[in-house]
Amino acid sequence: MKSKIHTALLFILLAFFTSSSINAQELKSPNGNLILSFSLNQANAPIYELSYKGKSVIQESKMGFLINTPTPFSESFVIEKTEFSAMDQIWKPVLGEQSEIRDHYNEMFVALKQKNTGYRLNIRFRLFDDGLGFRYEFPTQEHLRHFTIREEITQFNLAGDHKAFWIPADYDTNEFQTTVSKLSEVAKLIDKVREEPLAAKAPSSKLGVQTPLMMKSDDGLYINIHEAALVDYSAMHLSLDDENFCLQADLTPSKLQNDNKVFMQTGKTTPWRTIIVSDDARNILASKLILNLNEPCALADVSWIKPTKYIGVWWEYFTGGGSTWSYTDNQDIIIGKTDYTKLKPHGRHGANNEHVKKYIDFAAKHGFDAVLVEGWNEGWEDNAAYVKEDIYSFTKAYPDFDVAALNKYAADKGVKIIMHHETTSSVSAYERQLEDAFAFMQKYGYNAVKTGYVGGIIPRSEHHDGQWMVNHYLHVAKRAADYKIMVNSHEAVRPTGLSRTYPNWVAQESARGTEFESFNGNTPEHTTILPFTRLMGGAMDYTPGIFEGDLSVYGSNQGKLSSTLVKQLALYVTMYSPLQMAADLIENYERFPDAFQFIKDVAADWDNTYILEAEPGDYITIARKAKGKDEWFVGGITDENAREAIVDFSFLPKGKKFEATIYADGKDADWQSNPKSYTIYSKTVDSKTKLKLKLARSGGVAISIK
Repeated sequence: MKSKIHTALLFILLAFFTSSSINAQELKSPNGNLILSFSLNQANAPIYELSYKGKSVIQESKMGFLINTPTPFSESFVIEKTEFSAMDQIWKPVLGEQSEIRDHYNEMFVALKQKNTGYRLNIRFRLFDDGLGFRYEFPTQEHLRHFTIREEITQFNLAGDHKAFWIPADYDTNEFQTTVSKLSEVAKLIDKVREEPLAAKAPSSKLGVQTPLMMKSDDGLYINIHEAALVDYSAMHLSLDDENFCLQADLTPSKLQNDNKVFMQTGKTTPWRTIIVSDDARNILASKLILNLNEPCALADVSWIKPTKYIGVWWEYFTGGGSTWSYTDNQDIIIGKTDYTKLKPHGRHGANNEHVKKYIDFAAKHGFDAVLVEGWNEGWEDNAAYVKEDIYSFTKAYPDFDVAALNKYAADKGVKIIMHHETTSSVSAYERQLEDAFAFMQKYGYNAVKTGYVGGIIPRSEHHDGQWMVNHYLHVAKRAADYKIMVNSHEAVRPTGLSRTYPNWVAQESARGTEFESFNGNTPEHTTILPFTRLMGGAMDYTPGIFEGDLSVYGSNQGKLSSTLVKQLALYVTMYSPLQMAADLIENYERFPDAFQFIKDVAADWDNTYILEAEPGDYITIARKAKGKDEWFVGGITDENAREAIVDFSFLPKGKKFEATIYADGKDADWQSNPKSYTIYSKTVDSKTKLKLKLARSGGVAISIK
């Protein structure tokens, strides 16, 4: 995919300097609002500062590394040269929130040499109108080849005690509820948060938080810290000095070699460290800085990568209604040797032929692209983590799931079946089967797979967010592309914009999704925060669309949804993903066909996106234009407080009138007492229309415009 370059490399190699002539070097964003300052301090250590419209964002902060040498790779440097350049180009994502993205930045490249060792280190800064990205580059050099990074000394020295939206640093899970507090309060709250019963944990030994970290300063700045292009490196957490409000990179270690964070060689680079800044929360959600810092698409043919709306044999496993992933209660399973036809089925297996056909029929009738089926394959009887390495077969189905017949049945109705590969983190076993598994998918017409990594990694010396696993996730996506397969990964490291380079990696979970609703594990403010945190790096398979929010109707499960029914509709717009699931049981959609119409209509790929209102933790209202169609959709959500959303329709073409179908909370709607109260009505609108719409507590509004 070729980019259309408007203005490229406006000025290159603008200046070369020797270390004796350089003090601080300054770089401004294209609009001049952001100013970066770089210099060496008295110890000849690299330091940087960042300001926005005259306000301090990052105070003097150190840079560098501790590696496996006696001398820290963070001081005693001289600056050999600096180079300045700029870029202004337009590129087109395969799938996205908008059909074109502007990549506009000013760049400063700094070449450093350490005086006592002769080792070389380069730092590349890119300053956009919406923030800063910088990375370290290790040039090929005579006296340094392979080395181990023990610590990355990248600081984010904040200007104050900001309000933060955080989850605790943890090397194996990001499935925590977000806590909102001042940075100074993290220390007293973090132990309680880590006691969260719904996620297995491998916490950092340091006081720290995960990225993307969203903050708001007392002087009105919104600041988001994350990383871009995480390739062959460990994921970054942030350790916190809660007295001085200084954050520092805390890389995920090797579990058995805790002092070793990254195994590196010269000729490579680190991921980009990103700081997105604005005095308007809407600009945080609109930022494409992280995508811009990733490499262009690496795939020659992307014609097979499509937005997908799907239903699935999935939610019933969480409702307490009796269905399960496994075929039998027999625990004496040996993968590859057990003949399941000789075992007695327990009768609760959800992925059976007749049940799956029912979902295929529903998908075909209502225009859905695909059906996800979990629990189709051998091994679910013995899926406990840390038990053994070989748990599942990814090419052998249970006796009551006829792969060939079901795929023909689906194909005849114009529907795909989405493959499911749960590994229970038995990753080496999965990699040994990977080629056979993808060849099996290709043979039977599967073009998408949902991968899962529940539990502790086998081999046990790795963490979910460590370098070895980071390489694994990308390896799966790249090999899947060779077979023209799209990937939706769950329990993986949070995304960093790699969907630009590998657009078949269409979505991830990597945060607390809808399944936690069945455990009473999400709060009303949860989905008003996630777009500012988890979704900054890429699309989330949040699996919305639950209409029956009282799970006690199914029996033993007492879970209760944290939203109104209409808020579930609005999530299809506010929670971006080109892979969108209607996650509820199909019987519940048949009960509410008028509300279900919005899910059937809403797009999953977009020409443009308009952030109308936003405040992290409180509310979000977004409008989007469907790709290649004169159709627009609006979603507005709120937290536990009722509010009035103001929808400004100025995004519509001027001089034309449109019919808007409005799905609104009923007058008596309330997420706790009456979540299924809603009203649907039509209204003529144009670009001058402004509507004030009432949202119930943890409610929403959804609008379809044609």
